[in-house]
Amino acid sequence: MIRVLHVVGSMNRGGIETFIMNIYRNIDREKVQFDFAVHTKNKCAYDDEIKELGGRIFYITPRGKNIIQHYRDWNNLFRNHPELQIIHQHVSSLTYINPLKIAFRNNVKVRIVHSHSIKAEGKLHHLFHILHSRYIDKYANIYFTCSELAADWLFNKSKVKRKDVHTIKNAIDVEKFIYNLEKRTKIRKELSIEEDFVIGHVGRFTEAKNHKFLIDVFGEIANKIEKAKLLLIGHGASEQEIRDYVKEKHLNNKIMFLGSRSNVADIMQAMDTFVFPSLYEGLGMVLVEAQASGLRCFTSEDVVPTEVNLSNLVEYISLKEDKEFWAQKIIEGSSKSERMNTNNIIEDAGFEIKNVATDLQKQYLHYVGNMD
Repeated sequence: MIRVLHVVGSMNRGGIETFIMNIYRNIDREKVQFDFAVHTKNKCAYDDEIKELGGRIFYITPRGKNIIQHYRDWNNLFRNHPELQIIHQHVSSLTYINPLKIAFRNNVKVRIVHSHSIKAEGKLHHLFHILHSRYIDKYANIYFTCSELAADWLFNKSKVKRKDVHTIKNAIDVEKFIYNLEKRTKIRKELSIEEDFVIGHVGRFTEAKNHKFLIDVFGEIANKIEKAKLLLIGHGASEQEIRDYVKEKHLNNKIMFLGSRSNVADIMQAMDTFVFPSLYEGLGMVLVEAQASGLRCFTSEDVVPTEVNLSNLVEYISLKEDKEFWAQKIIEGSSKSERMNTNNIIEDAGFEIKNVATDLQKQYLHYVGNMD
C-alpha cells in the first residue's frame, strides 16, 4: 500500500475538499490510502469519515502563528513518517509552497502541485505567486489542474511545460444527483417552500463567490416574482456581512441560510434553478452537480471555465451586465426547460467519480513505481 499526503487548510466542506473525499471514497484503499496535513486543530466536517476510511490527520502549525514551529512540524512529519511516498498539495496559487519544499528536502519521491483556481487573493499573495512560479519545477515533479484556465494561471510564469500538466476532472457521484421527484417534494416540504420559485447557490462565503451581487440579482427577481426564494448553502468568513446585507435589503423572509450541508444533492432536488455569479473559479464543481440534478444554471462569462459546461443547461452571463439584466435572463431561461436526467451526459463528459478515481489511483501507483 502507498500513502498519499493531501495538503489542505482544513477538511471542511468546500469544492477542493469535496473533490478529495469523492476520490477517497472510490479508490481501492488496500492499494492507496490517504492522509491529510491541515492547519487547524478545530474539528472539521470530514474528519470522522477520514478516520473511518483509515486516514490520518496531521496538524501543522500555521506560518502566521509560529514560523519556526511551522517548519519543525513539516520536517518532523516527513522524518517520522517515511511511508508517505506522495505529497499532493492542493493550491489556489503558488503563494505557499513550503510543504513541497520541505518534502523535496526530505526525499519524498512524488511531489504533486494541483491547481484549483485562477487568482491569488491580495497583491502580496500575487507577488509571492509570481516569485515562486520561477522555481516551482524544482520542488514539484508532477503537475495537476482542474481546468485549462487554472493551468494557465498557475504555470504560465513557470518553466513547467503545458504538455506536462495533467487535467484531473472534478468528478462527482452522478447517481446521487439524479433528479428525484420524491426527494424534491420531501425537501420542499421540510423547508416550507412547496409553492415557491426556488433559486439555489452553493459556495463558501468568500469574495470569489460574489454573494452581494447574487443578493442584488435575487432582489430584482423577488420584485418580479412574489413567491421567489433563495437558498444559500455554505459557511465562510463573510457570512455575517452577507446576513447583514440581506437585512439591509429587507429580504430576510425570502433568503434562507442553510449552512454547511452533507445532503447538498438532496437540496438541489428542491431547487428550480441554480445561480453562480463567481468573480473567479478554477472549475466550479457545484455546477457539475447542479447539471447532474437537471438544473438550469446561470454563471459568469469568461471567469468560470467552459469545461464545466457539460450540457445545454448552462448559460454564461457577463459580470459587466447589471443586476436587472441577470435577473431577466434567469427568469426567462428558467421557464424554458423541464427537469431532465443528465446522467449519461455527465458520464460521457468524464465527470463520473468512479472512473476518475480509478485513473488517479493508477497514476499514483505509476509515479511511485517509476519516479527516480
